[in-house]
Amino acid sequence: MPVDERGYSDGRPDPEALLAAANRASRGRLKVFLGMAPGVGKTYEMLRAARRRKAKGDDVVVGLVETHGRRETESLLRDMEVMPRKPMDHRDRVVMEFDLDGALARKPQLLLVDEYAHSNASGSRHPKRWQDVEELLAAGIDVWTTLNVQHLESLVDVVLRITGVRQRETVPDRALSRADDIEVVDITPDELRERMAAGKVYVPETARLASENFFKVENLTALRELALRRAAQTVDDQLIATLREKGVEGPWAAGERILVLVGGDAMAGGLVRTGRRLSDMMMDAPWTVAHVDRPDQTPPGPAAAARANDALKLAEQLGGATVVLSGADVVATVMAYARRNNVTQIVIGKSADSRWRDLMGKSLAAALLRKARGAAIHVVTEAAHEPVQEIPRPRGPTPWLAYLTGAAFVGVATLVAWGLDVAFDRVDLGMIFLAAVLAAGVLHGLKPALAAATAAFLVYNYLFLEPRYSFQVGSPTDFLTLIVFWAVALAAGGLAGRVRDQGRDAQRRASAVSALLAASRTFSAAAGREAAAGAIAEQAAAAAGAKAMVLLPRDGELQPAAGAPTLESLDAAPMAAARWAWEKGEPAGFGTGTLPQTRWTFWPLDGVRSRAGVAGVEAGAMVSGSDTERLVLALLEQGAVALERAELAGEAVEAETLRRADRFRSALLNSISHDLRTPLSTVLGASSTLIDYGKTLTPAVRDDLTLSIREEAERLNRYVGNLLDMTRLEGGALRLRTDWTDVRDVLGAAADRVTRRLGGRDLTRDYPAELSLVRVDGSLLEQAIVNILENAIAYSPDGARIEMAAYEDRANVVISIEDEGRGIPTAELERVFEKFRRMEEPSDRSQGAGLGLSIAKGFIDAMGGRIAAASPIHDGQGTRILISLPKAIATPHHLL
Repeated sequence: MPVDERGYSDGRPDPEALLAAANRASRGRLKVFLGMAPGVGKTYEMLRAARRRKAKGDDVVVGLVETHGRRETESLLRDMEVMPRKPMDHRDRVVMEFDLDGALARKPQLLLVDEYAHSNASGSRHPKRWQDVEELLAAGIDVWTTLNVQHLESLVDVVLRITGVRQRETVPDRALSRADDIEVVDITPDELRERMAAGKVYVPETARLASENFFKVENLTALRELALRRAAQTVDDQLIATLREKGVEGPWAAGERILVLVGGDAMAGGLVRTGRRLSDMMMDAPWTVAHVDRPDQTPPGPAAAARANDALKLAEQLGGATVVLSGADVVATVMAYARRNNVTQIVIGKSADSRWRDLMGKSLAAALLRKARGAAIHVVTEAAHEPVQEIPRPRGPTPWLAYLTGAAFVGVATLVAWGLDVAFDRVDLGMIFLAAVLAAGVLHGLKPALAAATAAFLVYNYLFLEPRYSFQVGSPTDFLTLIVFWAVALAAGGLAGRVRDQGRDAQRRASAVSALLAASRTFSAAAGREAAAGAIAEQAAAAAGAKAMVLLPRDGELQPAAGAPTLESLDAAPMAAARWAWEKGEPAGFGTGTLPQTRWTFWPLDGVRSRAGVAGVEAGAMVSGSDTERLVLALLEQGAVALERAELAGEAVEAETLRRADRFRSALLNSISHDLRTPLSTVLGASSTLIDYGKTLTPAVRDDLTLSIREEAERLNRYVGNLLDMTRLEGGALRLRTDWTDVRDVLGAAADRVTRRLGGRDLTRDYPAELSLVRVDGSLLEQAIVNILENAIAYSPDGARIEMAAYEDRANVVISIEDEGRGIPTAELERVFEKFRRMEEPSDRSQGAGLGLSIAKGFIDAMGGRIAAASPIHDGQGTRILISLPKAIATPHHLL
């Protein structure tokens, strides 16, 4: 959470707060009546407030209210609009639940929905009632609800220790945090026990048992404190949001908030513990540990970075929040953050070596005291502590070599100045030495530049100022020149060194950003879990400069999935550390508090939704808190999201496959239930008539019944054949037996198969004298043409003409089948080959299951051909189906 140097200190509203307010404006408002236990009167108070709203003319509806037989509560429902409940089957019985769809359709101005933590019956759209409320709020409906504090998810364990009862119905804390208003319905424990004794909460026997167990005075007192604290915390969060939205600078001392500033010194851990103790003394006040990163200064060494990083980790373990601020002015950055977050207490440390800064008024404590307005400053002095083991810096150029290089620059400048002094009179030799100082600063940083400036000052005074070969200064003018030269040399060298250090820091940051960008592209291109795991291992190994691996869960066990440069097998100890990271969600292995003797460090790969796997890096490759470690952790965070996205993509493909399969299965069952029933009923009826009354029937009637049996049996055979063909296509079981084929023979065989179904229709054929052979599966092509012809017969009236034609172009042999039916609407042309697609009304089932054209397209596609439909073709009617089959060798134009 970087904060700029100004820290939004100009009083402008926070853009994020304005965006959140805009999002809330489009939603309904949520009000929660919060109580410490059942029976305090939450529902009663909610109904009283609702009646007052209704008296003002507001549209108030009772969506669901549980009165539990209490007469006072039931009396408040009179003259109120109460929505009917929805019956639901739950565990072999019918329960009456809240009708969410009815509430959305009614859409009142204010809706009352009791018992926020209630679990809905199985089969409901949402498993929890608070999720129903979320949908109502998204629809713009204001909702009032009730909640007991023991149902909050974060307090389940606390309530268990207090009362000995584990709550099964819970509400996430974020659901309550999004409430626009919270009203605490509060009575004393003694008053609640008196209500129970009077039978206003439970029946007498139940009330007696409850008073001896859950409703003991000490339990109710503790729950009452939890309810009041939770309400106060929510109000405090709302105050912060309002301050940010209005651009009002704090602090407002409505509630205590603590900010602990830590650096890379030895006091960091002690300051964090001091903040924790201060929070305890202030009734669990929210506390945050902050570290300020100064981009204008040289990055801290590995030891300081490690201490700051350990302090932030310690704060998270102790229950505090952490933040890393960025700004050149530490005081301005800290105070801006404090004002924006309503911080009332600031904890800082003061080491012994900063006393000379106190004398000059430049210490951090003194500066904060001058700038603090409304916030208390706690200064913690340094105590005796264990010597801190310094972590060596990464190996780089030897320090003394940098100083020797600076001395060499001064020596070269001396020789040049000596030559110019001999050759010319009155030459300004100081600029030559300034150039040497600048060169030392640019190449080696601040300290070598300062050493070079001092050496240049001494050489210049000794060799080129009168009296020469002496460190004495001959005149006041030379003395002033010498002082100015030394000051300019120090300033120029220092600035050059600082610019160099900042340039290197910027280069490191740019390299890290480039690495993250490249990794993001790599992760985005990963097609599956294995590919994503491989990309994570490669990127982590490249960033750490060591071996890396990724482990993924398979069949309930964590197994190595990818490694870089190669995938290695892990011994028992590293696998134990990896399992710990997977199960606990914490780093384990080398450099951690869990199994530190192993030679790998493992981190959990936590995505947005869940934990996707574990990543490990070889031990000793990174210094704790270093830029390298931060880069690797950033890469692992991106990789975790990519891995989760790959899993979600796989689940989406599987879900889509199942959805299509379910759709096909439903349509298939629907087709069987309707399309097979008619021919079966006809066959059954005709055969039963022949058996029962055959001797009394005339020969003409018997022949008609026999013909009906044959026609319906053939129709049934076509249905079953189509279903089997579609099953082969859907299941990928289609096997091609291709051979060189003359499509004219296939057309003739298909025409013979449908001759009996033509009735009064005329089937004509138009073939050329010669036609090129194509390599196809003749039986599949014949079945596809039969399906097309049957479709044309089904939609053509008696007396119409159906034409089969075949011709060829340079690259294809084309089959054309035309009919004179009513045609296909233009909007349906692209969908005519879909499964179960028919042009008649849904109630008209006489034309088949709607699989013929879909099967024909599947067969033609499998043979590498193409099929298309055109309609209308003449006088607004008719349909033409074209099948294009590719030739093995294109025919020259002059042979066509």
